[in-house]
Amino acid sequence: FSIRIIIDFFILHSMPKLELISTNAPKDTDRNELEAKTEELYTRLQSLQYKLYKEAEKSVLIILQGLDAAGKDSTIRSVFSGVNPMGCSVKAWKVPTEEEYNHDFLWRIHRFVPPKGMIQIFNRSQYEDVIVPQINNSISKKQVNQRYKFLNFFEKLLIEENNTIIFKFFLHISKEKQKEKLDERAVNPEKQWKYNPKDFEVNARWKEYIRTYDNIIDATEEEAKWHVIPADNKWYRNYLIASILVKEIDKQLK
Repeated sequence: FSIRIIIDFFILHSMPKLELISTNAPKDTDRNELEAKTEELYTRLQSLQYKLYKEAEKSVLIILQGLDAAGKDSTIRSVFSGVNPMGCSVKAWKVPTEEEYNHDFLWRIHRFVPPKGMIQIFNRSQYEDVIVPQINNSISKKQVNQRYKFLNFFEKLLIEENNTIIFKFFLHISKEKQKEKLDERAVNPEKQWKYNPKDFEVNARWKEYIRTYDNIIDATEEEAKWHVIPADNKWYRNYLIASILVKEIDKQLK
């Protein structure tokens, strides 16, 4: 078993359909070993952030997408727990306001992209404006394809004009694990603030959402490919994300 092979697979090779990708850690993975390595990666990420901030030549945009209860909040709390808040911001995207609806769908996004030296984390992102309309059939196929084109142009602009390093992580959670976590929100007092009965509708349409993400991944150009992260096991999810961040940021800052 080789973690390196698994990471390279998710990054480099043509992506199979999401339904064919496991949402669990491989059975022979040593959890204790990976958790120790993850702590080392967190320390390395802190050092890289300091270098990024000091040199102020590049910026980092991290996009976290996934179904409800996929672990976006948990990822932010864990992976970025040691990052200096002075050099990092988090933006959670919700339903567009009336003002935002009256502009193009990227207008609200562009105001929050990171300046040089900074890390910006998006909890959900501009991709919500492609996912939700497809699920609800509220825009035409032609409009969906146009938005894919604009998203690719937008990311290319950030990369080429502002030296932005873009990471796009899809947290891939199984239908069963998602249902388990949604049920917990209903009964656990510490998590009831997240409870929303409508989230169960998303769980019922799990395959439909997954196939929509397949479309998004297929439409993305080479400059900013998606990383599919098995998310049923938090410790494995955190290790993979930290590994990818450290490897790529280190390469880009050399």
